[in-house]
Amino acid sequence: MTARFRPLIFLCIAALLSACASSPSSTLGELPRTPQASTQQLLKDADASDPGKAALLRLSAADQSMQQDNLTQARQILEQVAIDQLMPAQQMFAKTLEAELALAAGKPESALQALQHPAFERLAELPVEQQLRTQLARAEAFEANNQPLDAARERTFIAPLLSGEAAEQNHETIWSLVSNLAPEQLQQTADTDLAGWISLATAVKQAGTLGQQKRAIEAWQQQNPNHPAARRLPDPLLKLKQLADKPLSHVALLLPMEGPLASVARALRDGFLAAHLAGQQDLKIELFDSTRLSSLDDFYRQASASGVELVIGPLEKDMVRQLADREQLPITTLALNYSDANQQVPPQLFQFGLAAEDEAREVARRAWADGHRRAVALTPRGDWGNRVFEAFRQEWQTLGGTVVAAEPLAEPIELANQIADMLQIRSNGGSDESQPSRRQDIDFLFLAATPQQAQQVKPTLIFQYAGDLPVYATSHLHAATDNRTQYLDLEGIRFTETPWLLDPQLPLRQEIVRKWPQARGSLGRLYAMGADAYQLAPRLNQLLALPDTRIDGLSGTLSLTPQQRIERRLPWAEFRDGEVQPLPDIPD
Repeated sequence: MTARFRPLIFLCIAALLSACASSPSSTLGELPRTPQASTQQLLKDADASDPGKAALLRLSAADQSMQQDNLTQARQILEQVAIDQLMPAQQMFAKTLEAELALAAGKPESALQALQHPAFERLAELPVEQQLRTQLARAEAFEANNQPLDAARERTFIAPLLSGEAAEQNHETIWSLVSNLAPEQLQQTADTDLAGWISLATAVKQAGTLGQQKRAIEAWQQQNPNHPAARRLPDPLLKLKQLADKPLSHVALLLPMEGPLASVARALRDGFLAAHLAGQQDLKIELFDSTRLSSLDDFYRQASASGVELVIGPLEKDMVRQLADREQLPITTLALNYSDANQQVPPQLFQFGLAAEDEAREVARRAWADGHRRAVALTPRGDWGNRVFEAFRQEWQTLGGTVVAAEPLAEPIELANQIADMLQIRSNGGSDESQPSRRQDIDFLFLAATPQQAQQVKPTLIFQYAGDLPVYATSHLHAATDNRTQYLDLEGIRFTETPWLLDPQLPLRQEIVRKWPQARGSLGRLYAMGADAYQLAPRLNQLLALPDTRIDGLSGTLSLTPQQRIERRLPWAEFRDGEVQPLPDIPD
């Protein structure tokens, strides 16, 4: 592997610019010029020129096409250039362009390969502008290839050569990359600036509360006064310090207290308030009934006038979609449902719910960790089932698994035939003692189903001589009734579940169950979600500043996605001898 390109950051920029202003050495060659003609004219001129000039013109034409977002044309032109016959400067230009096109096509490995060309040993001899272009491409390729530490290293190298908006964007990106590193990646390095970034991330991550984080940031600044991050803290850390100076004091609960969602809303409200009483924080909580609103605009005006700093809700999906469609919200909002997956949301909107898609992804990770590689799936008909299956499929295929077959879950009367067809149950013929057998290229069944549906599946598998097929399911099959007879019909099925329903000894659960006994059953998931919304309320900007932060909640382990959705990781259990038995966590 070639040596990393490093701009000469130990020289002053003026010296660099002065050196680059001189004519290039005869062995380096010249870079393509900024085109003054159309792409077609450049190509026409190239056809009439000697090979050396023709190559420069074609590189200019390819670059111009890429700048105009005509990526297909840029690739076609670049393919006409014999890169190995170019001078080193032109080779570096061409390979940088090749890397940028590979990134645009979602091929970061190809981009990194292009940037390993031997010509890049002389990158420091090029003008600073070209050095920066090449190294930014390399940083973006590392990031896209899930190598954040390498990406941060590249950006740290070029930081002294940037100015204005480019410098600020690079500064924020370095923090984003470093703050996303796993603890084992936060290791010391010989590069002084990068080591400073890493020590800052370590200090903030090791602090727990906002107050502790603020003190950790200030202590780090005192110890590293000349570091770029000490001179200008990244925006997320500035927000953390501001939050520590002004703790959350007034929230609004926006919930439907009438209509079909009223019972759900009451469980969420009571879980939230119980967590508040247990925490004994000085927080004003104001309840608004979303079924009585004249408009969301009126609600936000009223909430702003009364000093509300955070809105928790709404619960209704249509209202969440309306908020997601806006460019800005007047108050930061933690919605208790999700907008459509492809909606662009305003920066003030966070979303949290008991998403079945989280559980489907969890099933994929668990089955993979257990050594399975080939799956079949049964999920309900309709939009919900489609979303659950798609979440499972994407995660499963990303891990490297194969979905052999997938079908909508049939009605009970048709289920036996459906499973027989899916598993290709065959008679072995001959002896009366021989039993039919299933196809052997399937490792497990992914199941998303209600308790009543799921109770039909396992007995049907046994009836169809496929009782040995492992079944992994979402929590929706668990009625949380402790009914031994029902649980025996689910024997052996592994499923995700909230900590709330797997650990009766949780102190807040015990307190809530004493007041509301119904929280002992499946409704408890909503009480857990309400309590977790209380935990999340003061920590949203903390999650933004430290994207790999995990919060141990009662509905799961909570983290924030780049789309500002709260994602849950859930523990596991198995139906065994008519009881629910917790399973060890998946190793990271």
